[in-house]
Amino acid sequence: MVGRARVRLEAALLLAPLLLFIALTFAAPIAAMLWRGVSDAEVRQAFPRTLTALADWDGRNLPGDEAFAALAEDLLAARAAGTLNAAAGRLNSDTPGLRTVVFATARRLARGVEGSPRAAILTADPAWGEVETWGAFRRAGATPTDTHLLAALDLRRSADGTIIAVPEEQRLFRAVALRTVWIGLLVTLLCLLLGYPLAAALVFAPRRLFGLLLFAVLLPFWTSLIVRTAAWMVLLAREGVINQAFLAVGLVVEPVQMLFTRTAVLIAMVHILLPFMVLPLYAVMRQIPRAQLRAAASLGAGPVAQVVRVWLPQTLPGVGAGALMVFIQAIGFYVTPALIGGGADQMLPYFIGFYATQTVNWGLAAALSILLLVGTLLILALFGRFLGLAQFRAA
Repeated sequence: MVGRARVRLEAALLLAPLLLFIALTFAAPIAAMLWRGVSDAEVRQAFPRTLTALADWDGRNLPGDEAFAALAEDLLAARAAGTLNAAAGRLNSDTPGLRTVVFATARRLARGVEGSPRAAILTADPAWGEVETWGAFRRAGATPTDTHLLAALDLRRSADGTIIAVPEEQRLFRAVALRTVWIGLLVTLLCLLLGYPLAAALVFAPRRLFGLLLFAVLLPFWTSLIVRTAAWMVLLAREGVINQAFLAVGLVVEPVQMLFTRTAVLIAMVHILLPFMVLPLYAVMRQIPRAQLRAAASLGAGPVAQVVRVWLPQTLPGVGAGALMVFIQAIGFYVTPALIGGGADQMLPYFIGFYATQTVNWGLAAALSILLLVGTLLILALFGRFLGLAQFRAA
């Protein structure tokens, strides 16, 4: 027993540097990013007195004079400390236009307060007379907070804490999530329809053709994703190769708009992801004894019956593994839809990148990442529940 424990300890010590490296360079950055989806530090740092004053506010009427006084102190202190900009940007992501209100009020208060803080603030901007303005402060100051996660589902909390849907003209992410799933399903189905016969062709191909077919399947792996996407941009452009060929043979009288369409996105994604469907199918198909097909034929089964009753059931683990690999990667695609798709073809990864790099709204970007991660984990759970992880490992 002592010797076995020593061996385990030595093995753990050997693995410790690798596990530490993975934790520091992979797990920790991802965890930090996802934490941004349920935390808000900017508003709490800039408006600590205001949030304390709003702790017992009912959210139905304007807060009392102590909240106005606390807000006046926080605005002046944050303006002097340089923390007002980040907090105002966070508030503006919750309620558009609130950044302007905060800065205008801070400037007005910096010139001097005449009368009570309540009167001065209400005079500075009438938005302070609205309950929802104060509700934005309380929502943004909570940690942990569900504000970003609700926004990723087109929901929000009202000033009194009730979860409500955002106005219809502001709803976006539910449609984007459904679009992401729909495109992922279409790509998976197309890859299956093209990949299944191609995998079967690899299994039954003569030796002299096998190498050529396998090379064609593996070729996309040896080419950069950017290069492959750019190649489709050249092929599908209005002045591209395909349009020029159509014009040359008289199929069309003017160039067809193919680039920046859903069709272009599907074509490019299928081209990139097809090997991930073919290889699991091929790995399963090559293990099926051909003698089973001959035995079925000797018992009177025709070609269709051989495929449906003998061949197809044994390839289902490959179908499941290939579909899982393709679908999970498809819903995470960013570069290809961004480059060759239109505005109605962008998926969740595009908006994650947009909010992380363009608007610097890390909270919403992290919340969308959580939404995508949870969706992926649900798919894995459903796959394990209905198809079985053992079949996946067999593929």
